[in-house]
Amino acid sequence: MLKKGIICGVGLSLLAGCTGFESLLDEKEVLIGTQHATKTAVPQMADYDMDWNVFFEKEPDDGDDVAAAEDDTEDPANEEEPAEPAEEEKTEEPEESAEPEAIPVVANPGAMNVMVNKFWSLPEGYRPADLIKPNVLFSFGDENSDRSKLRAEAAESLEIMFNVAKGEGIELYARSGFRSYETQEAIFKNEVATFGYEQAVLYVALPGTSEHQTGLAMDITAKSVGLELVEAFEGTAEGKWLAANAHHYGFILRYPKGKTNITGYAFEPWHFRYVGVDVAGEIYTKGLTFEEYMGDVREF
Repeated sequence: MLKKGIICGVGLSLLAGCTGFESLLDEKEVLIGTQHATKTAVPQMADYDMDWNVFFEKEPDDGDDVAAAEDDTEDPANEEEPAEPAEEEKTEEPEESAEPEAIPVVANPGAMNVMVNKFWSLPEGYRPADLIKPNVLFSFGDENSDRSKLRAEAAESLEIMFNVAKGEGIELYARSGFRSYETQEAIFKNEVATFGYEQAVLYVALPGTSEHQTGLAMDITAKSVGLELVEAFEGTAEGKWLAANAHHYGFILRYPKGKTNITGYAFEPWHFRYVGVDVAGEIYTKGLTFEEYMGDVREF
């Protein structure tokens, strides 16, 4: 009996010991869980674009190196955060500054006195419905294309002017009339590619702001300048005749010499714009630009 009692006592002690050991393991599991709860999990750092496998493979020599490594992982993130708004500001600034400079659209694109320039544009896709080809000489021959056309009233006046000039021994050639938005866009891009933007805007209008798109403007040249559009045209017999007589037929020299600060364009002795006989006569007599006549001068 004594032996049985001792065996039972030892068995109970062992059983009690096992129970205490399991509870101890449970406490250690709680402690382990508590420690990890205070750390930042690696997946939460994914926004920093860090290669964590490379990071954990590092073997720093002491505590100072570890601190340096931690700083290295944070600095790139800190640098990237302000960098993004900076880029957004750069992309937004031009848009904000461009909004006040938006060119308003004219309300009367079909009027003979419509003023189109760097401050006024034509409606999108505008094309006059009454374009015709005047019966005059063209620098490019008998080609039936847009550049040979003007609005009916302007075309008829051009014919009369060319015939009168011919009767006085002045042979004129039409070179460039109507241009669509797309054609003007191609010409402008080519000019920029060839001469640069600053030079291009002195001679070529931005798409939508060209007088040629109104169907009321014609570039005129002569054999004396090789049928080209050059400033030397001013000193030729043909250029002088046009400058002195075009207003009788409703045309004005649109971009006179010394008026770039008003028109925004360099002197073009070849560019004539139809505005009607009365308006053209007043502009010529008073020595005005079209902007001055219309009372909308914004000097450059």
